[in-house]
Amino acid sequence: MTVSDDRPDPDALLAQLRQQEQAQSRGRLRIYFGASAGVGKTYAMLQAARQATAQGRSPLVGVVETHGRSDTAALLEGLPRLPMRQLAYRGHTLPEFDLDGALARLKGQPDALILVDELAHSNVAGSRHPKRWQDVEELLANGICVYTSLNVQHLESLNDVVGGITGVRVQETLPDTFFDRADEVVLVDTPADELLSRLKAGKVYQGTQAERAGQHFFRKGNLMALRELALRRTADRVEDDVQAWRSNERIAQVWKTEAAILCAIGPGDEAESVVRSAAQLAQQLAVSWHAVYVETPALHRLSDARREGILQVVRLAQDLGATSAVLSGQHPAKALADYAREHNLSKLLVGRGAPQPRRWRRRTLAAQLAQAGPELDLIQVGASATQRVKREERSPTFGSSPRRYLWAALSCMSVALVCWPLSHRIANDNIVMLFLLGVVAIAMRWGRGPAVLASFLSVALFDFFFVAPQLSLAVSDVQYVITFGVMLAVGLITGQLTAGLRYEARVSADREARARGLFELTRELAGALQTEQVLAIAEQQLAQQFGGRALLYVLDEQEQLQPSPAQHPMPPGEQPDAGTARWALDHEQAAGLGTDTLPGSHWFYLPLRAPMRSRGVLALRPGQAGALMLPERRAQLDTAARIVGQALERVHYVEVAQGALLQIESERLRNSLLSALSHDLRTPLSALQGLAETLAQRPGLEAGVADAAQAIQQQSLRINAMVHNLLDMARLQSGALKLNRQWQPIDEVVGSSLQLMGTALARHRVRLDVPAALPLVELDATLVERVLANLLENAAKYTPAGSEIRIGARVHGAELWLAVEDNGPGLPVGREEALFEKFTRGHSESPLPGVGLGLAICRAIMQAHGGRIWAERATPQGGARFCLALPLGEPPEVPSFDEDESTGASPAAGRL
Repeated sequence: MTVSDDRPDPDALLAQLRQQEQAQSRGRLRIYFGASAGVGKTYAMLQAARQATAQGRSPLVGVVETHGRSDTAALLEGLPRLPMRQLAYRGHTLPEFDLDGALARLKGQPDALILVDELAHSNVAGSRHPKRWQDVEELLANGICVYTSLNVQHLESLNDVVGGITGVRVQETLPDTFFDRADEVVLVDTPADELLSRLKAGKVYQGTQAERAGQHFFRKGNLMALRELALRRTADRVEDDVQAWRSNERIAQVWKTEAAILCAIGPGDEAESVVRSAAQLAQQLAVSWHAVYVETPALHRLSDARREGILQVVRLAQDLGATSAVLSGQHPAKALADYAREHNLSKLLVGRGAPQPRRWRRRTLAAQLAQAGPELDLIQVGASATQRVKREERSPTFGSSPRRYLWAALSCMSVALVCWPLSHRIANDNIVMLFLLGVVAIAMRWGRGPAVLASFLSVALFDFFFVAPQLSLAVSDVQYVITFGVMLAVGLITGQLTAGLRYEARVSADREARARGLFELTRELAGALQTEQVLAIAEQQLAQQFGGRALLYVLDEQEQLQPSPAQHPMPPGEQPDAGTARWALDHEQAAGLGTDTLPGSHWFYLPLRAPMRSRGVLALRPGQAGALMLPERRAQLDTAARIVGQALERVHYVEVAQGALLQIESERLRNSLLSALSHDLRTPLSALQGLAETLAQRPGLEAGVADAAQAIQQQSLRINAMVHNLLDMARLQSGALKLNRQWQPIDEVVGSSLQLMGTALARHRVRLDVPAALPLVELDATLVERVLANLLENAAKYTPAGSEIRIGARVHGAELWLAVEDNGPGLPVGREEALFEKFTRGHSESPLPGVGLGLAICRAIMQAHGGRIWAERATPQGGARFCLALPLGEPPEVPSFDEDESTGASPAAGRL
């Protein structure tokens, strides 16, 4: 027996209380929403601010764009305004909303209110947030209420639609999630003709801007389409508010605010026609629709083929765009009415069903729905010609297996045979109880139908064997008629209740088994710390739960699917297909057995979805092919796949975190060693270098001693250079190095580098290809000279004497490219990027001196400039090329001091 429990869900109540607590600490957001510019959003916002002032509040004007409209500017008079923040951008000073000033002024004040116009505005570079709506989010988080404005074309979901209508694609967009979280949305609507009149009167834009707007964006068709989008989007938002209000207030009655459709899928042949009719009607009305199948105890006993056919109709509804659900219940009409009230669905489509013979006639589903949901609009769908032919050809079938009824009859006869010898010792009242006990046992064992047969047969056997005259159906005492009636009624009621409890117990047992399986899977995966452990546990658990074989595919570092290493060998014809698994992963859809993609396969493929991305694919071959057709088993498998995907993602990020922590500690230790060595070695090296110079300059030294002093001096200079590299790397890593960026010609930087490396390049030919007309670059000349010097030193060190070193420069897009190229042995194949790591050399056992820091310093300096550096082979035969890329930017404009001789006026300003 099903007990109706209308008490609220405790988890839902707790979630609601948490939301209310968060809402109390946040400010309220009101959005003035319109179809386009000029409809009066800012005007309406300022009017609301003045009304708030009259009510005792003190609204602060953070930023309001009047666009030269005098009536809008008049509303600003008397309202306190927040000074704008001035930011430098590309040589200009631009005003921007001062978020820090607003927080300092309003944070902590009760009923604080600020006006922030143009919610989708992009902030100037250098602001805390790139978008103004992110500024508003921070204001709301600090308890400050905000009034703002927004046009429909700035919503992210409608950006493509508006671009296709107007031909103008706006770049400033706002996430729909932020719009939906607003506490209030006020629609400011103006008809298209009135808006065009305002544009001509100069109340939208001024001067040439108004003319351009009227020729392109502000056309009547565009404005009407945008108005429809704004009205529809606002209606969707209001519908969500209505649903939330109905849920909070627990309103059961359907409010016909939306013409949404509920389609009832039944077990008959008309189910497919009902679904298609519902899809067509929903498309004609442009509304959403739901498709629901209610599985009663009788329908639960249908054959697997019939249940699979019903579930195929449910999948058809999903493919046609419906929100589908499979419910369990004793009474389909009550379940459908409750679902319609919960989702506020006013129209319900049902099939007319097959006509029943008069002797079996009972109330149709439509009649039951009329009583269960009197406020619903019922629409009946007739049967097609094909369905009518099927009904005529279908012969009556006995709903249950005859063997169950035979066993029920034999059980009743056994009770009679057992009680017959004892009839002179046992009263008839007790014999009646034994027959009723038999009916209960039959109902528990074989269900409702055999229990009904047992009730009638028990009455007949009791009359025949135990009521005088015995061995006859005649009744000598009229009082036994009452006994027969009561016995039959009690037997029928008891059988019905027992059969219902039996069904409920079986459903509960199945539900508990599925929940226990998911719990065991979650518990085992919670302790897994490696990917191999997750795969082994998941395959074992899923194989046990679905009585078949399970195999997991996971992504490797190259984003390729690899099978689980713990898999057992299988015959060639029974192995899963890796190609199908890849298709399921790429399309984020199930494939294989029971799906529309390769339905003939013996394996079912399901992506392992996780919060960030899919982590692999589950390949399952169930013990029974129809197991996955059952909705509850499919839901169990989907949940298990998500649990496994989340476990794989957790293990992945644990490994990433461990690697990152190890790398951070290694870098910290390495930087500490760099700093310590560079500082501690500089003093003794300077002393050694000075002593070597002094010794080499003393007169009268022997030839061997003079050579040794000179060698000591050269080696000390080399070690000093290495120490300087160590110190520079330590300063770059710690962030202590500050750039002295100035606009410089690149040819002068190249010349200074060549002069600095003159000694090292003495035995090489240097060819320059640096045009004099290259633009200026903002850089730290000393540091970029250091980069070029390191590259030239490497080229001279790793190439033979007499070889050529080439230096070239050119403009490539918004960057200046500079290359140092040689014709030496070239770079190690496949290790071009690794050369820029610290303490990495081209050849680990190279006889040439060095510690492998030069290129690492070059990359750090280039990154500090916002540039790039990379290495590549100069030619297929060999040679190395190191390329630098520096951002060009926009050099400042300065006036020329030479006056034009003919006019006496200064010529146009040139760029430095």
